[in-house]
Amino acid sequence: MAKAKTKPTPAPKRVIYPGTFDPITNGHVDMIQRSLEAFDEVIVLVAHSLKKKPVFEAKTRKKLIEECFKGDPRVKVEIYDGLLADYARKHDIHAVLRGLRVVSDFEYEFQMATMNRKMNPKLQTFFLMASDHFFFVNSTLVKEVFSHGGSIKDLVPPHVEKKMREVLC
Repeated sequence: MAKAKTKPTPAPKRVIYPGTFDPITNGHVDMIQRSLEAFDEVIVLVAHSLKKKPVFEAKTRKKLIEECFKGDPRVKVEIYDGLLADYARKHDIHAVLRGLRVVSDFEYEFQMATMNRKMNPKLQTFFLMASDHFFFVNSTLVKEVFSHGGSIKDLVPPHVEKKMREVLC
């Protein structure tokens, strides 16, 4: 009796979702959840930004994101302070996830995707449109609304709102 040929198990499809996540919003959470329909694993890469002065330290942002996906081994969160193209090469990851909310996002994201591809030709960027009910949400807006006493209840997970009250009030 001949042995049945077994196909090698394909490598998991992994994607990097980079951002400052200061703080993580429900829009980010939705993007990660939806990307898990296409990818086996999402690496949320908490980045430092020279352009932005974060409210939360990178370690705090990492913890806030991890709490959103507690118990889901498909979501990993790491802090990285270098070039995305280098991180992807080092970890043998060939996909980057970026969310698009409005048309103005595309120009910036297109430039970043092009530069990343120039530095790492194997790196592909996948754009995912924001869900209708989150297309207007971003971390800067959340901080602005919060700083003026507005409700951010529907914009961020409850533990993030609680942490913002602890740190900013």
